[in-house]
Amino acid sequence: MPLPDSFLQELKDRSDITDIVSAYVVLKRRGRNMVGLCPFHHEKTPSFNVYPENGSYYCFGCGAGGDVITFVRQIENLDYMEAVRFLAQRAGLQVPERGVDDSMARLRQRVLEINRTAARFFHAALFEEEGRPGLEYFTRRGLDRKTITHFGLGWAPESRFALVDHLKSKGFSESEMIQANVAVQTRSGRAMDRFHARVMFPIIDLRGSVVAFGGRILTDEKPKYINTSDTPVYKKSQGLFAMNFAKNALLSGRLILAEGYMDVISLHRAGFENAIASLGTSLTEEQARIMARYAKEAVICYDSDEAGQKAAQRAIPILRGAGLLVRVMAVPGNKDPDEFLRSYGDEGPARFKKLLDACGNDVEYRLEKLKLGLDLESGDGRVRYLTAATEVLAGLENALEADVYAGKLAEELSVEKTSILEQVRRMRQRAGRAAEKQRRREESDRLSARRDEVNPEKRRHVKAANAEEALIGCLYRHNELAEWLQSEMPPENFLTAFDRRVYEALLGKLLQGDPTHAVTLTDFSAEFTPEEMGRIARIFRAGEETSAEDARRFIGILREERAFSDPENIKRSDPEALMAQLDLLRKQRK
Repeated sequence: MPLPDSFLQELKDRSDITDIVSAYVVLKRRGRNMVGLCPFHHEKTPSFNVYPENGSYYCFGCGAGGDVITFVRQIENLDYMEAVRFLAQRAGLQVPERGVDDSMARLRQRVLEINRTAARFFHAALFEEEGRPGLEYFTRRGLDRKTITHFGLGWAPESRFALVDHLKSKGFSESEMIQANVAVQTRSGRAMDRFHARVMFPIIDLRGSVVAFGGRILTDEKPKYINTSDTPVYKKSQGLFAMNFAKNALLSGRLILAEGYMDVISLHRAGFENAIASLGTSLTEEQARIMARYAKEAVICYDSDEAGQKAAQRAIPILRGAGLLVRVMAVPGNKDPDEFLRSYGDEGPARFKKLLDACGNDVEYRLEKLKLGLDLESGDGRVRYLTAATEVLAGLENALEADVYAGKLAEELSVEKTSILEQVRRMRQRAGRAAEKQRRREESDRLSARRDEVNPEKRRHVKAANAEEALIGCLYRHNELAEWLQSEMPPENFLTAFDRRVYEALLGKLLQGDPTHAVTLTDFSAEFTPEEMGRIARIFRAGEETSAEDARRFIGILREERAFSDPENIKRSDPEALMAQLDLLRKQRK
């Protein structure tokens, strides 16, 4: 049973899309609409549009789009009902849930229960005889019982069925365990523990729920770490270790971004409870956007080895792109934060604080790195350094910031500041042209039927699918055509399944729904995925440019395409008429 139209309308009225989106995206007004950098893909030129008048959004860069419910689903990684509850709680509304299909919500709840039970199992195992290797490891790393309990650390027993058997005794099915990714399926079809003979680090989300695990082997066996794959409750690209603690310790508006679990735990023990880490991957744009919700500044504190420094270089533009101020901290002696703190004992926290206060911003860090291996006394070395340094300045969005560092470079190397700024301007122009060319290429690929994942049948029926989309958009714009179109072009005459679903849903809402209720994108968000909603949003927007008379033309195209695509019709066709149709198609494709 779907949610009542009256409830959805009130939810939409109380959930202003501009207010909701502004919590995640910096928006600026452009005419009647709002624009900003898309939160769903990396871009330097804003292509993400919010339309307050109809409560929708659409990104012309990646195709994300929909209503306010769809936005919350995408940004928070929630299913439909969870997004509705999220917005209802924010709006002070009670969700009328009787008869609502919440099968996905129930699955997510079961996965969370499995994770919670597994976390308790691992933690208890750490203090049993079989968990001695794990406890000794944590003790060697300087962790006391209080810290171990605070982070919920544990041990996965050597048996490959210890957790599976425990979860079975608690009433969970093997299928649920596999979907939670705490178990894998063997060739015989039986579920087997994913983690065994490893120390365990639970990953806790911002709501305090255990959503995933990281496991470290204590031998030389590879891989050293294994982590939970994506599940109904977890996306690795969004996970941040200890963010659930750090978000409450941001008095300075600063986050410390470290590399590993133990680095973060050591920093927390030393009093730096604003430390976090990405999970088994290079920093992602999604992680950076989450950080930017809670902090204004990020201090990168990666290992001082070559791999750590390369990771820092990759993280800088991602953090900047999320709107964070960025500083980079170098731990001396090629040590990681955990090693540094332990090597100085009681003095470790104070020494780390001095390093933290003294670290420079990301521009200074990158400029210093560029000098390595260059002879700045030689003309060639100076030119190479200036060329590379100018590229750094050209990537700065803040013109004043670029001007300041251009002045410092000019003074340091005895060159004209105007020359540096002119080079910056040229590089920005080249980069802008290249970015625009890439954007157009990506948009062309996204709109190409060859790569259409939402409507894969479009590859075989390009012309028909385009006409179907146009007719759907026309109907959305001209609701009065519904009865006529139901007779002239019923849904079963559509050639592609996705367009047929959208058309049938729109006709149904117009013909059987409340005539006083204006059909909007929100009426579709329960039936379609966020990716499909993006396509529907694009189709509906394109329909705004159509007239009622266009419907006849779209129907004509569809009838021709359907007749020509039907094998039985082709068999019955007169050969001369068939050749004429082929000639017509060839001309249309030229």
